[in-house]
Amino acid sequence: MTVNINGQDISYEKDTSLLAFLRDDLQLTAVKDGCSEGACGTCTVLIDGKATRACLMKLSALAGKRVLTVEGLTEREKQVYAFCFADAGAVQCGFCIPGMVMSAKALLDVNPSPSASDVKKAIRGNLCRCTGYVKIEAAILQAAAFLRSGDVMPVQVDSARLGELVHRLDAQEKTLGTGRYVDDIIVPDMLYAKALRTPYPRAKILRIDTADALAHPDAVRIITAADITGNPKMGHLLKDWDALIAVGDISRYVGDAIALAVARTQESLHEILSRIIVEAEELPPLTNPQQALAEGAPHLHAGGNLLKEERLSRGDADAALATATHVVTQHYSLPFTEHAFMEPECAIAQPEGDGLLLLTGGQSIYDERREIASLLGLSPEHIHVKSCLVGGGFGGKEDMSVQHHAALAAWLCRKPVKVKLTRAESIAIHPKRHAMEIDFTTGCDAQGNIVAVKVRILSDTGAYASLGGPVLQRACTHAAGPYHFENIDIIGKAVYTNNPPGGAFRGFGVTQSAFAMECNLNLLATKVGISPWEIRYRNAIRPGQSLPNGQIADESTALVACLLAVKDTYESATFAGIATSFKNAGLGVGIPDTSRCILSVEQGRIHIRSSAACIGQGMATVMLQMACETLALPPSKFVVEPPDTARTPNAGTTTASRQTVLTGEAVVLACQQIKARLALGDSLSSLEGQEFYAEFCPPTDPLGSDKPHPVSHVAYGYAAQVVTLSETGAVTGVHCAYDVGTLVNPRACEGQIEGGVVMGLGYALTEDYPLVKARPTAKLGTLGLFRSTDVPPIKISFVKTEKPLSYAHGSKGVGELATIPTAPAVQGAYFALDGNFRTSLPLRQTKYRK
Repeated sequence: MTVNINGQDISYEKDTSLLAFLRDDLQLTAVKDGCSEGACGTCTVLIDGKATRACLMKLSALAGKRVLTVEGLTEREKQVYAFCFADAGAVQCGFCIPGMVMSAKALLDVNPSPSASDVKKAIRGNLCRCTGYVKIEAAILQAAAFLRSGDVMPVQVDSARLGELVHRLDAQEKTLGTGRYVDDIIVPDMLYAKALRTPYPRAKILRIDTADALAHPDAVRIITAADITGNPKMGHLLKDWDALIAVGDISRYVGDAIALAVARTQESLHEILSRIIVEAEELPPLTNPQQALAEGAPHLHAGGNLLKEERLSRGDADAALATATHVVTQHYSLPFTEHAFMEPECAIAQPEGDGLLLLTGGQSIYDERREIASLLGLSPEHIHVKSCLVGGGFGGKEDMSVQHHAALAAWLCRKPVKVKLTRAESIAIHPKRHAMEIDFTTGCDAQGNIVAVKVRILSDTGAYASLGGPVLQRACTHAAGPYHFENIDIIGKAVYTNNPPGGAFRGFGVTQSAFAMECNLNLLATKVGISPWEIRYRNAIRPGQSLPNGQIADESTALVACLLAVKDTYESATFAGIATSFKNAGLGVGIPDTSRCILSVEQGRIHIRSSAACIGQGMATVMLQMACETLALPPSKFVVEPPDTARTPNAGTTTASRQTVLTGEAVVLACQQIKARLALGDSLSSLEGQEFYAEFCPPTDPLGSDKPHPVSHVAYGYAAQVVTLSETGAVTGVHCAYDVGTLVNPRACEGQIEGGVVMGLGYALTEDYPLVKARPTAKLGTLGLFRSTDVPPIKISFVKTEKPLSYAHGSKGVGELATIPTAPAVQGAYFALDGNFRTSLPLRQTKYRK
């Protein structure tokens, strides 16, 4: 039997899915496996010119049909799409982009002059979680123009200074599918592994029988907790997460692994796992923090069910509230939400010398090295970790998901092993945005000046700690908002339950507490008799004033400018909501937070070496532009190396909006060493073979510091957003104003914000992660993710600061800040529309959710 693919008749013997045949047999890996459920569009190909999802097609249905993938495009088409997607800033994590290109081609082949609406409809079947679709639509319209005109593609200028519209370094390989994500890689003699998960969220494991599974002809080994040679407990900060649940132990959520099957083929894994017999005693799960804190509740961990308690107190909140003219108290319910990055988790581990090599797609190669070394009982130097392209993260790839299982299997079998999650497994297993219940009281005087807040936060940290402690801390430190007043009384508790773990997610707890603070301000404004814009303007933090945590706002603070930038939009709209936010850059609160960089001169070019992970934000390009700005050299003089523990020094995790500031400054400091040498008369050729090392670790003060004005964080970014509605409740526009300091790459920064806004709209209106007795019920297609046709016009204004931040040429991070104000702005818009004050997400009784 044959099928025509990219103009060639290709024989096949078994009737498999088109997706598996393209990727596994033909290694046409531009076709991505994002869900295998027909929901995401990353596997889009053309079948007789029609955009089709390869995961839904069997080879036997393709007789007489012609299949086209990105690899089969003409050279002219490849050139046009690669340039336009780079030029428009349409590429972030890149995992969805080849599928977008094929949907674009299907449109442009029949409609060479499409409208913007035509483009939106054409890519509606393709999900993107990074970009918000805006830049992708612009790229397709630009490609249409080039394909119509036949014009020669412009040549990129050899310049990459700050503020210039530089093409991302990885844009072409991501657009054309030549770049490698982990699942695109096949290693000779590779085995495959998959975990058997617990039959119940909470259960005592009584017996594991692997004899029948081992009898399967493709079975290589069945690994249980008894085979672990090191510490069986994993954990990003607190080691409380079992790599495998042992006989006699109790599982804590549906993602817990009982055994790990290693097989010769990926196809046989399901059958092998089905042969493992697990006897377990089902136990009642704790499904919410209130249950877990109740007297007599079983302890899910040895220390009890309270993971962390945070208390922030300044001034006398009770006294201030007692004398306040207006006081508002509300209870808010915020749900778990799923990251839905486009690339499901995958890792490959293989023996290397007396240790292991791990190919990964996570958010910190050094965190992975440390955790895997602990699991295997080895020193970290025996674990070599290299990052491939990362298909999105948003915090969801900070914890171990597949890396530790791949490493354990490779170490015990002494062969290369790939472990890959299905989309259903990914949704069930990796940590989510924390569900929180928040009681929030805000008081102000007769003029609307905030005098105090009193907050109680109950955070569901799920089965394991993950980042639950720091997320709770950030929710508390930012709960009072970017405003100027003295009195706060904030108590937060993070509580273990049998739900999937809560972990890092874009906004890192601030998304939840900011929603409560901003919504309360809308009610206070009504009581005072002023507009929601006015109450924010009167209280907005200004340079030289102290934030509620006591930190003095520096001269780079520009929240007032953000509010002024959106004022006309707010006041001219019939129905509008407004919210402000701020977000720290860096870990802060006294935690050592070091980033590092090595510059090495090799064959006349400067190699930029840092482990800072790019999860879609374009970190390699940021580092390049920092270097070009500092040294006044063209980008052709630089090579940016991917994260590799053998070559790149530890720059810390890509989290807390820290990399632009911290790693950016480390790059600047290293460049200044070369700059000093060049100023003394050296040339690059005379520096051949030399290395220049720099690290940056800004000092901050711990929570509870007795300083009158502690420095909690090295920097803050600020934002204001206005959301407008039609009379029917449809979102008609979002106007965003951002203080991000010095713009590194304006188009890339816009793309980050657009993606963040769309993610925030989903959080506000449609996204949910429902649980039934601690079991998730959602699929990718039912999570409520925004598609291209759902996105309203987004306007972005960048504001100037009085004085730039003194680090990283004045740049600040924006990735998390982009998402935080959207949901409360949407809530305010609906409050203006119908007077219904909604206190839970996603918002009910709207055009988007009944």
